[in-house]
Amino acid sequence: MTQKKSSKAQTAADLIVRNLEAHGVDHIVGIPGAKIDRLFEALEDSPIRTIVARHEQNAVFMAGGIGRITGKAGVAIATSGPGVSNLTTGLATATSEGDPVLTIGGAVGRAELLKLTHQSMDTVSMLRPVTKYSAEIGAPAATSEVIANAFRAAESPRQGGAFVSVPMDVLNSEITEDYPVMGNRNAVKAGPAPEDVIKEAAAALKKARKPVVLLGMKASKPENAEAIRAFLKQTNLPVVGTYQAAGTVSRELVSRFGGRIGLFHNQYGDYLLDEADLVVTIGYNPIEYDPSLWNKKPARPILNIDVVPAQLDNAFNPEIELVGSIALTVQHLTRETGALTSGAALDKILEVYRASQKAAFAKAKSSQQGMLHPLEIIKVMEDFVAQDITICLDMGSFHIWHARFLEVFRARQMLISNGQQTMGVALPWAMSASIVNSAQKVISVSGDGSFMMSSMDLETAVRLKSNLIHIIWVDQHYNMVRIQEEKKYGRDAAVAFGPIDFAAFARSFGAKGINVNSVDSLKAALREGMETQGPVVIAVPVDYIDNPALMNPLPELTK
Repeated sequence: MTQKKSSKAQTAADLIVRNLEAHGVDHIVGIPGAKIDRLFEALEDSPIRTIVARHEQNAVFMAGGIGRITGKAGVAIATSGPGVSNLTTGLATATSEGDPVLTIGGAVGRAELLKLTHQSMDTVSMLRPVTKYSAEIGAPAATSEVIANAFRAAESPRQGGAFVSVPMDVLNSEITEDYPVMGNRNAVKAGPAPEDVIKEAAAALKKARKPVVLLGMKASKPENAEAIRAFLKQTNLPVVGTYQAAGTVSRELVSRFGGRIGLFHNQYGDYLLDEADLVVTIGYNPIEYDPSLWNKKPARPILNIDVVPAQLDNAFNPEIELVGSIALTVQHLTRETGALTSGAALDKILEVYRASQKAAFAKAKSSQQGMLHPLEIIKVMEDFVAQDITICLDMGSFHIWHARFLEVFRARQMLISNGQQTMGVALPWAMSASIVNSAQKVISVSGDGSFMMSSMDLETAVRLKSNLIHIIWVDQHYNMVRIQEEKKYGRDAAVAFGPIDFAAFARSFGAKGINVNSVDSLKAALREGMETQGPVVIAVPVDYIDNPALMNPLPELTK
């Protein structure tokens, strides 16, 4: 390998690879093309593993999954024109979700950038609105600088997507000078919020009669979750979370947990927030759950803990902001606050919430032979997910059922898209989880609509021998759209599609495919999946008879 490198002239493509190596990149996902193939050729001499995807959008989803799980930017590469434009949805998702991603795209030569020529496109301008950083390498000398700044933007708070365009003539340019490589520099470390602000926040907490904690996406980072758990244990405060905060609350704190909230203001967690006289938001981003839906008392004080100042909203205008390292700030606040007794004022709501969860599972039963109720499926899954298996959810009404009823107790154990509510993420994210930890089984879940938006990369999962089980909830509709249309208009429109034999579909890719039609057959299929090396697809006909309840108000919330 070393001899091959030294026997040829070094190009800007080689310099990009050296920067990626220096940054600690292990895997790159992408699809080659004429304007970017020099970079793929340079990667052949690198220890970085190149994974060829079947669609550029899925390549970014995979890179985003790696970024979310590891905290370091995943990398995706695409060729010019439509190759780069296919990155858009993945980058918008990553930036909304706070997932660090670096994408590199090919481009026509500099002399042709403004011409009407094959695959000429102003991709830097096109992707700027959906990234934190979008730039072009205009000359070989700028290579290391641009790559380093792209990584820094992707990985700095709040994390997100970055894009670097490389014109073909720059990529092929011979390197004649010893340009520096800017390697894996540690991100700038933030300290805790100022001590006087922490004291002010502690005083406000001690004064409040009914304080409630609202956890957001950044709360679920492992180091933040550890500090938050210690805070909740000491203060005994009621706590709720957005969908993306899943796993932050540990099993020992479950009695203080009022559930996950999002999309519709109709959960017991919403009731807790309605009753609160002070809300403590930790790592919360308004894109997760619109403040106007959960904050019905805009004049009520909010204490916000985050890595960046809040983007102000009429319904989210924090009175006290603690900006800095979330983990360190929460640790200092825990010491300053000490034990509290005010959380007991809301115990009744927590008790009713837990009772309602048990009652929902007890009465859940399909009304149709050969179909399963959503909670029958989730009840079966509980035993498997409890083994500390990572679960990746696509977007659809099924993800609401999971978010409200499936318990997980490890930070980042459940990956959910709630920023852009992007369909098609589950399978690529599951592949990422398998890449990061190949020894651990991963479960991903899609509807039959969302699965077909990324299903072409099932072949990639087979090629990678991804250790995953993918469950498809089958009802032959875009169901989340359907229930909202029926609620608004009394009927649905343009949401139905035809049947697919998903077991046969999976087998055609070389994966194991299983169709189930009962609770017992689902249990057997999951056991078989756990014992199988490589991807397994399980198709479950689902009876969504109780879906209207997902949007119905709770009686307690209407009083």
